[in-house]
Formats: sequence, C-alpha cells, structure tokens
Amino acid sequence: MSANKSITERIFQAIGFELLAILICTPLLAWIMDKPMLDMGVVTMAIAALALAWNVVFNGLFDRALKHYGIVHNAWVRVVHALLFEGGLVAVGVPLIAWWLKVSLWQAFVLDIGVLLFFLPYTYVYHWTYDVVRERVVMRQAVSGSL
Repeated sequence: MSANKSITERIFQAIGFELLAILICTPLLAWIMDKPMLDMGVVTMAIAALALAWNVVFNGLFDRALKHYGIVHNAWVRVVHALLFEGGLVAVGVPLIAWWLKVSLWQAFVLDIGVLLFFLPYTYVYHWTYDVVRERVVMRQAVSGSL
C-alpha cells in the first residue's frame, strides 16, 4: 500500500472492495441463514456502506502510521491490517446485525464471526491484489510517460 494514494483512489479501492463483497456475501448469507435475498441484501449493503466509510478512513490512518514509524509493508503488516480493519467493523456491525435480523447480540456476534472468517482472508487478498495491480499500472504509466 502506498501512502501516496489520493482520496479518489482510496474511494475507488474501497468501492471495489465492497461491491465484490456484496456480490459474494448476499446470496451466500441468504442461503446460510435461510432468509430472503432481499433481507440479506439490505443488511449486507448497510454493513458495506459502514465498511466503505471505515475502509477509506482506516486505510488512510494505517498508511500514515506505517510511514510515520517507517514500517515496511510485508505479510505480517498485512495480517495486522486485516485484523484491525475487521475488528473495527465487528464493534459497530454486531449491534446493526442484531437489530436488523431481530436476534440477540450473541447470535449476531456468532454470525459476524462467521462472516469475519470470510473477510479476513478476503481483506488480505483483495488489498494485496490491488497493491500489486496498482504498482504495475503506476510503473507502466511511468515508463510510457518517460518515452
């Protein structure tokens, strides 16, 4: 991840993350929970909107912290990134899930842990892939711009 990303690029990255997650999670959760696709779509989109805002803010702060402390972006830093990102979503998402699905906080927490088991590797892989593709695009632009 580069600390030199513009706010526009951060928003683009976050929207891509959430759209792909919605496309994967809505039908999967509707099937697992035996709930109508519309109900799960609404809760998935509400959490995605929350996560979208969190994604932009968190990634900006995370990048600044890495730069400030001179931390190299490696596999362990990506693991910490994924854990902190998802931990923030659990804190806010569980009450939302409990309210929308009319279940206890504990049931919502258990459901959220299940979702977290999907999102931990998804977050890691998505941001790693984004960074690799971004670096290649930036390098191509630099090479074509210098010709």
